[in-house]
Amino acid sequence: MGKPDWKSAVAAALQQKREADYAEAHSHLRAAKGNQHRSTSRMSSLHLDETSPTEADMGTPGFEHPPTTGVIYVMERAAAKGWKYGDKTWGNFGQGAPEVGKIPDAPERPLTITMKEDQFEYAPVAGLKTLREAVANLYNERYRQNRTSKYTWENVCIVPGGRAGLTRMAASIGDANVGFFLPEYTAYEALLNIFKRMVPIPTPLDKESKYRISPKRLYNEIQDRGLGVVVSSNPSNPTGQLVEGDELREWVNVCRTTRTTLVLDEFYSSYIYTHPDALGTTVSSAKYVDNVNVDPVVIIDGLTKNFRLPGWRVCWIVGPKEYISSMASSGSFLEGGANHPLQQAAIAMLEPKRAHADAVALQKHFLEKKEYVMDRLQKLNIPVTVPPMATFYIWLDLSPLPEPYCNGLTFFEACLDEKMICVPGIFFDINPGKRRDLVQSRYQGFIRLSFGPAMDELKTGLDGLERLLKKIGHIQ
Repeated sequence: MGKPDWKSAVAAALQQKREADYAEAHSHLRAAKGNQHRSTSRMSSLHLDETSPTEADMGTPGFEHPPTTGVIYVMERAAAKGWKYGDKTWGNFGQGAPEVGKIPDAPERPLTITMKEDQFEYAPVAGLKTLREAVANLYNERYRQNRTSKYTWENVCIVPGGRAGLTRMAASIGDANVGFFLPEYTAYEALLNIFKRMVPIPTPLDKESKYRISPKRLYNEIQDRGLGVVVSSNPSNPTGQLVEGDELREWVNVCRTTRTTLVLDEFYSSYIYTHPDALGTTVSSAKYVDNVNVDPVVIIDGLTKNFRLPGWRVCWIVGPKEYISSMASSGSFLEGGANHPLQQAAIAMLEPKRAHADAVALQKHFLEKKEYVMDRLQKLNIPVTVPPMATFYIWLDLSPLPEPYCNGLTFFEACLDEKMICVPGIFFDINPGKRRDLVQSRYQGFIRLSFGPAMDELKTGLDGLERLLKKIGHIQ
């Protein structure tokens, strides 16, 4: 037998070192619900149990726990280290939600809601017609003033939260190759795995391209991979990058030309930092749709992020009438529709002048927080290499840190000891069907930081990060 190839030997040695360095952090992830191997044992002969076996022996016959990943895993690990909601000694950079309290110059929001008796009834599965009209009017005012083709209530479907909107969308997709870009929002993983008619096809992006995909590359991906649907967050969660202007126009043109449905998650469309001289500017593909009932562009958005009302769970889908009809039908067997009284309360929030004032206040406030966090990171010698153009996320490259802290999972566990929460980058390497080995993920060396919380909490979290970086010798 010949001598082993030296490259293979070196690779094996390096792999063993990596596994030893990262073993503890990875062991927590492998132990989380839904990530263990399932038992396949069966009875060899008939024997009726008259007492309950152990929970481990019984399991959940016929049911499978979905993998525990992303924010849920992060918060469970933080809770195991002592974190709880409202604990001001922690800095939570992990939660993907904006602060919901008062911010300077923002319009007042209702703290009480007066209901009528008929609001005890179910709302229509597609949502209240009056709210659907308000959504359509907001899009027409913002993006379609000079267009002859306008959105109407029939182009809008109200849904109980963003995930519900994405689920309705997925349930309506037929036999199609569905393209998506990495890194991407963690909830897409289960979504692209549950509905078996679609075939999920990833396209990885990297820091060299600044996590952007050009219209030309989009066209090539569609043609070369036979994509029938493209799903993407724009602005992007987790990288904070943004497709806008002529580039977004070309995206719409590519999908119109190739007859490919473009599904855009536009939940951060008010968190825009590229127009400092025109605060309140929002970004949507709706601006570049020619005919609202023909162009295959489907938009998902809502009150959750852009209006800082995540607890209301009132969101919407905007698109051609035929798509909306399909998603209204899928809602009848999925979740039945959004909360009736809060749909009624949401109408006033969408008055165009009020919505613009909300966006102006939001951009001023979150831009200040973004600049504060980025400045602190620069001073901590861990600069942001691809600054966010939008959202309230920073995609932080850990490569300046020493081993093993340049690994996202290891870094995350170390941060918990300093009462600071972040999200390891590996969770955004979404992997439907577990077809790839994420041990080799190109996003192992990243974390996502959220500057969604209030400023005081950001300061607390960054103080914890500073303590950690001093401990490991990265700064003095």
